[in-house]
Amino acid sequence: MGESKRPVFEIALYSVLFLFFFQLVTDFVAAIYAFGLLATSMTAEIASVVLFFTPLLLLALRRKLPRAAITALVVAVLVSRPVEAMLDVRGQMLVSGIGVGCFLLALPALLWKHGQEEGGDGLSLGLGLLVGLALAILFRALNSGVDLTNDGWGRAVNWALAAVAAAALRRREAIDDTRSAISDARGAMGKTLGLCLGLTAVLVLLYFAFASPNVIARWTGADYRVVVALVALALVALVWLLTSPRQPLARLTPALLLVWNALFVLAMTLTILAHQIRFPADPAAYPLAEPPVTSLHHIPLVLMLLSFPVLLVDFLYIARALVAMRPSLRLLGGGFTLGALFFLLSVFAQVFTTVYDYIPVVGPFFRDRFWLVFLVPGVVVTLSMLLVRREALALPKVGRVLVDVVSLLGVVTVAGVLLTAARPPAPPAQTSLRVLTYNVQQGYSEDGQESLEGQLRVMRQLDADLIGLQESDTNRIAGGNMDLVRYFADRLDMYSYYGPKTVAGTFGIALLSRYPIENARTFYMASEGEQTATIAARVTVDGRTFNVFVTHLGNDGPLVQQEAILREVRGLANVIAMGDFNFRPDTEQYQRTVAVLDDAWLLRWPDGTDDEGHSFPRRIDHVFVSPGTVVRDARYWTGPESDHPALVVEVGW
Repeated sequence: MGESKRPVFEIALYSVLFLFFFQLVTDFVAAIYAFGLLATSMTAEIASVVLFFTPLLLLALRRKLPRAAITALVVAVLVSRPVEAMLDVRGQMLVSGIGVGCFLLALPALLWKHGQEEGGDGLSLGLGLLVGLALAILFRALNSGVDLTNDGWGRAVNWALAAVAAAALRRREAIDDTRSAISDARGAMGKTLGLCLGLTAVLVLLYFAFASPNVIARWTGADYRVVVALVALALVALVWLLTSPRQPLARLTPALLLVWNALFVLAMTLTILAHQIRFPADPAAYPLAEPPVTSLHHIPLVLMLLSFPVLLVDFLYIARALVAMRPSLRLLGGGFTLGALFFLLSVFAQVFTTVYDYIPVVGPFFRDRFWLVFLVPGVVVTLSMLLVRREALALPKVGRVLVDVVSLLGVVTVAGVLLTAARPPAPPAQTSLRVLTYNVQQGYSEDGQESLEGQLRVMRQLDADLIGLQESDTNRIAGGNMDLVRYFADRLDMYSYYGPKTVAGTFGIALLSRYPIENARTFYMASEGEQTATIAARVTVDGRTFNVFVTHLGNDGPLVQQEAILREVRGLANVIAMGDFNFRPDTEQYQRTVAVLDDAWLLRWPDGTDDEGHSFPRRIDHVFVSPGTVVRDARYWTGPESDHPALVVEVGW
């Protein structure tokens, strides 16, 4: 087999390997969060987090790792992904954790193996990461921000990719039998540790955001289609630079590479800071309107999206530098153990930006510091590039087939976003409006299992014109980086407003509507614990304009938060205020609310009991309406699809 064809098999293998890693670690962290924080109690299964530290096993090695052992690790990753996608949350947590652990062992082993081969340079690892990232983006773009391969027929894609990678692995091993081995070198400890840390930081940033562009769109409120298009364009541009006969990257000096990294990190940090809110401590400062966004706010976003391929360039050069040093497996084990610790701490830090109220001592530090979670790994990557010598920047020639593959993936990705987007039809003339409020518990069922399809069925069955969602902020690693709101809106062909941006650290509220959403805005309430917010918008139905509010108050429905909403409501006509208010009918918050608005449930069922005998005396999910509103029906729909009932109210005129 010619040398020009050899990397094709390796790139195919490593593309699937990196894709599966992103998917496995996404499901692993989301399952830990769901099982531990959304389920009833912390359990022993959460101890599976120790699987991040499998590189420690390499420290115990006194001999070289047999090729069969490396092959077994790769195969374990290839099998783990298709299997875990078919399991419940507990099974996903254990199997995806095993897959992540095997990957974190396989990656240093592969770097070491490349260093032991004559002519090994680590190029195919870097190119595999590039294609694997493009595939990860594609599978989400084709399914409205939710990984296509997680459910239904999409799971067959996992097995098909695993089969392709297995075939590539066999071809690679056949070539390995003809390669010459060279003697081991130990490498410099400090440099090896630094490079391993930098390589891990690259994976952290790609996993946190760039493998799921919907996450970035929800940071900023930017058009998802534009975000995906710019990411795809940046990847194609990078491949062109790698394959161009003029080899423009060959002119890249260490100084220029540092400047590129610094510009990217600055743009990324400013992108988040442009939307990060420093919430005041004084309750009198609330309700606090979300600051307006201008075109200037999107300048760092565009710069970040166009410059982010520097992360792939960094990985490529770091991998080449490590291979050239030929460090021992034990030294690589130490480096990747340090990297695994950094990875896990980064995961905790991002989760803490939302759940800080539940983490004593450590948690509150991360309130309003979402930007810091990204700045730190960005700085780590940049500093690690100081350890890369100029010789590592001289890349061998890369085949043009890579341009065709990545360009095709980019075109299909953008087309997928356009084709799956919601297309709300013109609603018919009507004299009533069906309103639904639903706490979807981040897309999980009452017993902590993934429940997107079940919740979607509920919404279709209840056939509401307006839907207020709570606990819908899933564009984070804790929620599997999936865009639950976009998924529902696209499947229901409804307009949508996401509400508070993810950088604000709320648990998420959203508004879906069959009618155009007008003048949508978000305002925040004073919150000593978890940050809360409210959506205010207008919807016009047959010439009648409704003032719609969607909210989710903090634990026990703090009075100060509800008073902020009531200040916004006073003086408005045709008000519909819905959400998870977290207060029952026997509380002061409720009494102050019904002094201004009417409880839609009681308007339909004055004695508190419906015609099926259901009374719900401890209800906390409410729909309040302006006095004089005609309520034709009100129903609580209970089911296992979420830990909250759905409340649907029909308003007439």
